Amino acid sequence: MPAQQAGTRAAALFAARLTFEGVERRYGDFFALHHVDLDIAAGEVVCLLGPSGCGKTTLLRIASGIEKPSGGRVLINDREVAGPNAFVPPERRSVGLMFQDFALFPHLTILQNVAFGLKRMPLEEARREALAVLTRVGLQKLAEQYPHTLSGGQQQRVALARAIVPRPSVMMMDEPFSGLDVQLRDEMQEETLALLRETRATSLIVTHHPEEAMRLGDRIAVLRAGRVVQFDKAETLYDHPRDLLVARMFSEINEVTYKVLDGSIETPLGRLAAPKGMNSGELAVVCIRERGVEVSASGQGLPGRVLHVRFLGDIDLLEIGVQGFEAPLRVRTPHYAKWMKGAEVGIEVDPARLLVFPAVNEGSA
Repeated sequence: MPAQQAGTRAAALFAARLTFEGVERRYGDFFALHHVDLDIAAGEVVCLLGPSGCGKTTLLRIASGIEKPSGGRVLINDREVAGPNAFVPPERRSVGLMFQDFALFPHLTILQNVAFGLKRMPLEEARREALAVLTRVGLQKLAEQYPHTLSGGQQQRVALARAIVPRPSVMMMDEPFSGLDVQLRDEMQEETLALLRETRATSLIVTHHPEEAMRLGDRIAVLRAGRVVQFDKAETLYDHPRDLLVARMFSEINEVTYKVLDGSIETPLGRLAAPKGMNSGELAVVCIRERGVEVSASGQGLPGRVLHVRFLGDIDLLEIGVQGFEAPLRVRTPHYAKWMKGAEVGIEVDPARLLVFPAVNEGSA
């Protein structure tokens, strides 16, 4: 939905700095969160990214006041809202919440749903505020309808309007786009981001989709097993992932395992420096991005043969048997290149674009 059709702009607010200091959450002997440190600037949009069960939603619930931390502190504008010295209830934290299932009240109209968080206002004023935000998300004509009459995208807009209408200084969203189809999800991501920018709300968004995190977040916090593995901008996470598992998140890669010898690794692409601290005999993984391989006519670079071609729209996914590699390399090339199965080719890879990590024990990753 283009912003021009949405009507008025959303009301601006004073964004707040959100800080986690050594936050832990224990359930018996199980640690859902281990000493989480994050400092989120006022007005910044941060995505929490990671697999199911890594602690993303738990961190969101602690920030909002739904759960208490077992250790550490949460601060909003340097004021402790959860920790050893204080616990501020959710309704006094100036936070907005939007859940994965939207959690709309089926017995209330759309307008009543949006106005629900404005109980302290006079009724007519609350209705005006709610209608203004519904106008912003393009649903003013449906104000007297009920949630069951709306599409998934419309319900998502209502949930967003309800969360933003009290003008929270911190907005928290738990996988808000997971129930939408691909085309609608892209549209709603753009619309939501535009609304967050207009309101200048500091935002924390839970997702397990790297592309969604890159599209929405000023920075991304990657969580694994209750720990923050890396907290950076998308470009840094892509170019300089901290470990193999982060690298897998942000790009399609070929992984080739080698033994380290005297601080280096011998590969068909040349000698590479081993990661610091690795000893001779230990295993390292060389990561070759599928989009980082240049394919040209035979006679240039390492010789290879195209073993398989899979059409993926604008690109083709090739499997190429390359001299010196035991297994074929997967390579993504523009479809217009028209490489055919059986073609003799040459491949080149910029060594500076290769990533090298210690091998991961998959059982403990």
